[in-house]
Amino acid sequence: MIDTEKDNRKLVERAILIEIYDNKKVFENEIDEHLEELADLVKNLNIPIIGEKVVKLRKLNARYIVGSGKAQEISDLAKAMEADCLIFDTDLTPSQQRNWEALTKICVIDRQEVILDIFANRASTREAILQVQLARMQYSLPRLTRAWTHLGRQQGGAKGTRGEGEKQIEIDRRLIQHKITSLKKELLEVGKRRATQRKSRTRNEIPHAAIVGYTNAGKSSLLNKLSDSDVLAEDKLFATLDPTTRKILLPNKLPLLLTDTVGFVRKLPHNLVESFNSTLEEAVLADFLIIVIDVSSPYIYDHWYTTTSVLKKLGAKDKPIIVVFNKIDQQDDLELLEQLEEEFEDKVFVSTYTGVGIEELQNKLIDYVSKKANIINLIIPPACSDLIALAHAKGVVLDSEFMDNGNARMSINIGSDYQKLFKGFIVAGSACSTR
Repeated sequence: MIDTEKDNRKLVERAILIEIYDNKKVFENEIDEHLEELADLVKNLNIPIIGEKVVKLRKLNARYIVGSGKAQEISDLAKAMEADCLIFDTDLTPSQQRNWEALTKICVIDRQEVILDIFANRASTREAILQVQLARMQYSLPRLTRAWTHLGRQQGGAKGTRGEGEKQIEIDRRLIQHKITSLKKELLEVGKRRATQRKSRTRNEIPHAAIVGYTNAGKSSLLNKLSDSDVLAEDKLFATLDPTTRKILLPNKLPLLLTDTVGFVRKLPHNLVESFNSTLEEAVLADFLIIVIDVSSPYIYDHWYTTTSVLKKLGAKDKPIIVVFNKIDQQDDLELLEQLEEEFEDKVFVSTYTGVGIEELQNKLIDYVSKKANIINLIIPPACSDLIALAHAKGVVLDSEFMDNGNARMSINIGSDYQKLFKGFIVAGSACSTR
């Protein structure tokens, strides 16, 4: 459903995709990938696609991006195919969007608006709804003249003194600006609550990993596999908008917090990145990252580049990384797999569907978590049984046994704040195994 005018909603039934590329920035062999991704995005809105048009940009035109002759050619194509919408795989300025609609007399939207609509459909929690509303308001504000061309001026003043009054667009602009301010305040409160939750995690000193990557790479499925949970995992773009955190115990009993984050995508709108700042902060504040790549995709390297580019913008690119090539059960190109094996250092090939590679991934997680673990080995006499209870209540008991003399030999992972309580009972060396 594309809303071109507030009071005149129209169901888009026949859309043409428009790809405009500059060969100085985009290689010709990447065009198919870009169109395929745009088509996937549009299909998530249930908009039928009846055609595609690729245009090589020779000289930037402020009015239509392309020259007026090429713009007229696209307009004629839309008329001949009886399309009711043009969807551009690039961002249009508000004036360009209006110019295209004036020329074609049909709905014209860009990639950013498509992504915003998908996010709006996916949002379920209060935070996600607020974030999407903010992004849409910021997107709509400079486009009010497009949305409200059918409205005139409001009448004002007493009889005989009425001037033109205030334009409806001016009223709407003020209302939207007020709404943006209100949404930012509410999101700030949500962010404070999230910060409080993070402080609680930090106090517990439990290592934290964020699962990041291209949308639909299998991040939620991986979280489910590692935590035996049932986070929504669907074969569609942006199935996850809200960060979901699960505490898991690795096979060696060490705890780890895993957070599933919103998926990245090529040309993710800047205002969406800003609006989802509190969500994306999970990647910035994590101790290390698990980057999930769909190894069955023909665009592995592009997805890697997009993911690392977004992480760089967030200031999280230099964190320790484990690369998880997911969907290995769907890739039988041995030459490609050998190439990835050589090019990526800390990586593992898995299938969240079959379970292949999950044990190897768990071992890698153990190695990372062990570096941050506060493991101490204790021998506690029977008279200090309260310390045994404290170890179970505030720490993670990795191993324990009662010796012949009644002493308890324990290996525990516990926060540094509590370790001082066990002073005098800590023994050198490793009495118990943590692997």
